[in-house]
Formats: sequence, structure tokens, C-alpha cells
Amino acid sequence: MNLAIWIAQGVLAAMMFGAGMFKIVTPRVKLADKMHWAKTWTDGKVKLLGLAEVLGAAGLVLPGLLHILPVLTPLAGICLAILMVGAVKVHLDFKESPVPAVVPLLLAIFVVVGRFALVPWV
Repeated sequence: MNLAIWIAQGVLAAMMFGAGMFKIVTPRVKLADKMHWAKTWTDGKVKLLGLAEVLGAAGLVLPGLLHILPVLTPLAGICLAILMVGAVKVHLDFKESPVPAVVPLLLAIFVVVGRFALVPWV
């Protein structure tokens, strides 16, 4: 089970890191061509969302790799799940398919449940 959770963490971290860095380095006007929601957001909000995704990705893998505060991994998963619930809502508001946000949401939930079950609480 631990291996499956690590795989999910790695896939989710890669997805979030890639999406976050894309939002950080790409100008909002260029993002708006493909991401319609970006037209209604400010530059700062788009960059902040990208930063949240990148930090969430780091929070998924670094605590486990460094063996420091493993409880941070499921907390990062919770934060990313909350972001993805918001993303689902935005996709639905724009009459778009929510699948690009549902997949990471399900991965985040899997990581959270799995890691809270495996974290040594003693």
C-alpha cells in the first residue's frame, strides 16, 4: 500500500508542479488563450495559484524523502484537494469538463487517506 501511495504522490506532485510552474512563468494574457478562467483573474492571483500548486507538490514528497514531519504530506494533500475542488467549480462555471481537476482531486484524496492511516502518531 505504501508503494501505491508513493506512486500517487509522485504523479500528483508532477502534475501540480508542472501546472504551477506553467502558471508562474507564463504571462496571464497568454494563459487566457487556453485557460478561460485566467481572463477574469489578476496577474497576481494567477501567480499565487501557481505558487500554491508548486508548494503543494513539494509538500507531497519532501517530508517523506527527508523524513521530517511526515504529517505535512497529508496536510499538503488536503490543501491540494481544496484547490482542486475550487478548480472543479471553476470548470463547471465555464461550462467546461471538470475531468482535468477531478483526476488530481481523487489522487489527493487517496494520498490524504493513505498517509493519515500510515503516519506514526505515537
